[in-house]
Amino acid sequence: KSPSPRQNMPVRYFIMKSSNLQNIDISQQKGIWSTTPSNERKLNGAFWESSVVYLIFSVQGSGCFQGFARMGSAIGCEKSQDWGSAGFGGVFKVDWIRKESVPFQFAHHLLNPWNDSKKVQ
Repeated sequence: KSPSPRQNMPVRYFIMKSSNLQNIDISQQKGIWSTTPSNERKLNGAFWESSVVYLIFSVQGSGCFQGFARMGSAIGCEKSQDWGSAGFGGVFKVDWIRKESVPFQFAHHLLNPWNDSKKVQ
């Protein structure tokens, strides 16, 4: 394969919080995700300025990560009715790498220097 035109660019990581497990299940089945419009600019910027963008998914209040995926496309204008919420923006492709529940306690050694060195969860 020819090398990615962005191969020398940084790798970016984002924690994606979901209000429920059903949204994660839909994403894993269909290979898509949608987020709030306020997150779209940040994710699209990362997609175009990074070699790869990893999304780490967690359901709010679960105490776990539910898996991680690679952002497979920029966020478009097309919306999806899969989540049934008018609060979501456009849909984008995600390529799931790992679908597994991992308790936050296994990641407590990871600190986020861009969030006052708080634990990643």
